[in-house]
Amino acid sequence: MKKISTKNTLIGMILIPAMFSGAVLAHETGTDHTHNDTVKKPEAYGVDDRGVVARNTTGLCWRTGYWTPAMAIHDCDPDLVKKPEADDAAAAAAAAATAATTAPEKITFSADALFDFDSAKLKSSGIQSLNEFAHGIQGVKYDLIIAVGYADRIGSEDYNKKLSVRRAESVKAHLVSRGIEPDRIFVDGKGEANPVTGNSCVGDKKTQTLIDCLSPDRRVEIEVAGTR
Repeated sequence: MKKISTKNTLIGMILIPAMFSGAVLAHETGTDHTHNDTVKKPEAYGVDDRGVVARNTTGLCWRTGYWTPAMAIHDCDPDLVKKPEADDAAAAAAAAATAATTAPEKITFSADALFDFDSAKLKSSGIQSLNEFAHGIQGVKYDLIIAVGYADRIGSEDYNKKLSVRRAESVKAHLVSRGIEPDRIFVDGKGEANPVTGNSCVGDKKTQTLIDCLSPDRRVEIEVAGTR
């Protein structure tokens, strides 16, 4: 029988523990310096003297007796580690769901921004504003869009009522042209009712000063009802 020299035995006893002497270092640092990967539970994997997780001849990481799936690190067990992109995708889906089920309750458009004074024909700036509104509610679930026109107190009450209705109908017609179903849009005109300015504007004559002062009263309110 071939004898094993005492010298070789002693060398073997020294080298074998040295392979995993870095396991003690892992307790102190908890970091894979080569891959810059933080180990959740340092004792889960054996590391060498450089602080690098040791691997067997097939490239698999050496797991210690303390290892559990919860201690997995990406470099060694990528399938057991929750991927960050999965979290990002879930967050993006949640944000999209929130955006898709949320809409403004009510938006007030200045009639002067939508129409010229004493007119129900949409201006280019008014068209752009309504286009932005229509784009903003794409994909939103709603039951009804309510467009209500208002006028200032200059002129007769009957005339202002009709003007406010025509302005609301112009808004509806444009929204329908942008793909919104006509039966989803209800229009009404309140004329000079519910003035925003109250009694703050003095005078009855149609002067530029009075027209400017009553500007907030000339408006179209658009409400998205039944959002969920």
